[in-house]
Amino acid sequence: MMPQYEDRIMGRMTDKIALVVGGAKGIGWSIAERLAAEGAKVYLTGRRSADVEHAAMAIGQGARGLIADASNANDLAQVVQTIRQEQGHLDALVLNAGISEPASLGQMTPEHFDRLFSVNVKGLVFGLQAAVPLMREGGSVVLMGSVAGSAGIADYATYGATKAAVRAYARTWTAELVSRGIRVNVLAPASTDTEMMAAVPDDVRAAIVATIPMGRMARPSEVASAALFLLSDEASFITGVELFVDGGMQQV
Repeated sequence: MMPQYEDRIMGRMTDKIALVVGGAKGIGWSIAERLAAEGAKVYLTGRRSADVEHAAMAIGQGARGLIADASNANDLAQVVQTIRQEQGHLDALVLNAGISEPASLGQMTPEHFDRLFSVNVKGLVFGLQAAVPLMREGGSVVLMGSVAGSAGIADYATYGATKAAVRAYARTWTAELVSRGIRVNVLAPASTDTEMMAAVPDDVRAAIVATIPMGRMARPSEVASAALFLLSDEASFITGVELFVDGGMQQV
């Protein structure tokens, strides 16, 4: 007898091994929490031991926190090696780590450029390179993009360029990995009401919300739900897409 629809939906990540790079705070934490709730054995990374330990403990359900700098290829390779030793394979990968710093054209420096591309692009490239050999057929990868990758947002040119690079890589990796049965998709949220955003002045928040047709920022849990969908078998025929979770910001 086929399982009931409700039974198939609940526990969509049961018996799957998941890694969330940049999973100790914000959107990454919400994604890690949701994957664990859906039955996955979750590994998450962050740069600060206190954040990593707190996230893993708060998520519970066997979540494992590992300290790693997402811009350091050796750190990411060590994370993957730990998963190899403990689990032997990987089913779901979320490359979420990223930084955003404003700088107008006149304010840009080589250090600003290198800092953003190192974390947002270099870390993502070599994180996937390290993880792919461990991924099984049917595995799924979610790369964290942003509406900034396709919108011209003043003072955020470098950040937007890193996210456009993520989208470009996703298209190519989709073609490269399809023969192995691995899906690659991009998740592109608009401004999301995380702890970091809570520190933004009220007038700036109001200006951001004014650009979103739904009249509010995304909740981290809403972005996590979209990530869960792309990582689960519910999206088994979806690869190479950029899924906007933006309240219509880039759609209308």
